[in-house]
Amino acid sequence: MASTGRKAREAPQVLAGRFRLERLLGAGGMGLVYRARDLLHEQFGDPEPYIALKMLSEPFSTSPDASALLYSEFALTRHLHHPNVLRPFSFEVDATHRQAFITMELMRGQTLDQLLCEHPRGMSWQALQVIAVPLLDALAYAHGRGVLHGDVKPSNVMRGEEQVRLFDFGLGQAEQGPLKRLANLDRKRLNAWTPAYAAPELLEGSALSAAADIYGAACLLYELASGTHPFRRLPSTQARAARLERQLKAPRNLPRRCWSALRLALAFDPGRRGISAAQLRDVFSRGASWW
Repeated sequence: MASTGRKAREAPQVLAGRFRLERLLGAGGMGLVYRARDLLHEQFGDPEPYIALKMLSEPFSTSPDASALLYSEFALTRHLHHPNVLRPFSFEVDATHRQAFITMELMRGQTLDQLLCEHPRGMSWQALQVIAVPLLDALAYAHGRGVLHGDVKPSNVMRGEEQVRLFDFGLGQAEQGPLKRLANLDRKRLNAWTPAYAAPELLEGSALSAAADIYGAACLLYELASGTHPFRRLPSTQARAARLERQLKAPRNLPRRCWSALRLALAFDPGRRGISAAQLRDVFSRGASWW
């Protein structure tokens, strides 16, 4: 979720007679996230009645698919029980304001886009590994449960006070299992991919896949290691793609074994992106011994 640099639409002060919105925490391409107080918990003396509350931003909230889109995100994430995946609490609909929303745990910390601003030349290997391993473990766990994230990028990962958290599965989908029966929303029509981190095949109209998540994660990790994005622009031809991949330089802070794996994950052709999140996690876990 991006920072609150643009004005958000006017929101009700209290939703469902229970959740009082206090301030806007973030505004992304599709959603708004507020810090809110759970008035019911507060009434019973809870000293920490604070939650995060997510609703869709105005262009999407008026869509016929709006409530189904939010419910899809809630349903995908409520089945993910992992310390590095943000926990949702409930899916709610305020009938008076015709507003669907999700309540979630309130995170405290820095999103990785904020962290990148503090490291314009990249992070040390030790600092990078502390973020990379839990992030890749969360992604590997989600993929193992048949859930695709769909929008892995720095603003959707937080380095919290205690844990790294992957969040915002708003563009996610179930790849297998009973969650495949969720409302079949046309995410291509939403046009909400983030070009810098979206796999090239997504921008060309292909379906979301685990390989696409891997590409986004690889771009993020390269940026953390070097301070710069691996590609300034996407190639227009296969020949240019091959040239850009050959010209890609290893970040100086990255062990050689990690670079070999990361380079594979950055392949423009999904057929050549032959590495899973679990394999990438294992390489980064052991990377320090491969200098």
